Amino acid sequence: MDVVCLASWNADLISRVPRPIARGETLLASQFEIGPGGKGSNAAVAAARQGAQVAVIARIGDDDFGRMALALWHREGIDTNHVEVAAGERSGVAQILVYEGGDNSIAVYLGAGGRLGPSHAQAAEATIAAARVVMAPNEVPIEATLAAFRIARAHGVTTVLNPAPARPLPNELLALTDLLTPNEGELRGLVGMDDSVPVEDAAQALHARGTGTVLVTLGEHGACLVRPGTAPRRIPGHRVTVADTVGAGDTCTGALAAALARGLDLDTAALLANAAAALSVTGAGAISAMPSLARTEALAAGSG
Repeated sequence: MDVVCLASWNADLISRVPRPIARGETLLASQFEIGPGGKGSNAAVAAARQGAQVAVIARIGDDDFGRMALALWHREGIDTNHVEVAAGERSGVAQILVYEGGDNSIAVYLGAGGRLGPSHAQAAEATIAAARVVMAPNEVPIEATLAAFRIARAHGVTTVLNPAPARPLPNELLALTDLLTPNEGELRGLVGMDDSVPVEDAAQALHARGTGTVLVTLGEHGACLVRPGTAPRRIPGHRVTVADTVGAGDTCTGALAAALARGLDLDTAALLANAAAALSVTGAGAISAMPSLARTEALAAGSG
């Protein structure tokens, strides 16, 4: 495998409403759909569509939503040899509200995925050791990510962490992370800095805790690549028509991992990841508009 992903999985229950809902308020939704989701699963799909050979390490329920996951991964050509189907447990669910303009709010129940642990990473040690990149989101238990990243570091495998949803991270995990892909809010939460501090400075604060490169996603404003000992690089955004932003950060992480697995340099990989994320917001749901490598390269060609 080129890329191994600790994959959180959930079924997305998506309602489209005009605006955020106040406490105690009921709003009528204009649309409802059920689709595949989970930050780890989304990133795995994004990497596969960018041409990487991908394997997932995951734990899902023995239910219709779990079967949805297996069908998706098989359809996308993703290896599922390290997926545990947990009898008597429910798969994860995300309740997503999408507002006019494309922004969203999400509540996630991890379900069976919440019990993914170090033993699952250890059982996949040979697969991790033979990969080029291992990636994980904050939706999987930190203990599982730590175990996988320790194995990766021991075998010289690049590690990529998407720190979403935002929560405190131990210094050991940050030090095992070669690339971190937060959005601006997640970055500031990790370092305890407010909006008055430039994102470049906030990202550099993570270097002191052992983190390698930080690629900060900035929505319509693109991204910022911050490496230790190198001047930060701003990557401009792309002008696209936004359907919704669900899955954009996951697409960025998956496309970045796939590009690095192909042996591309960081600058080129970041340009491709930024372009893939931009294309991903042009369709509804987490994965419907995740692009192919050809489409991503075509858009990134104008990024310089």
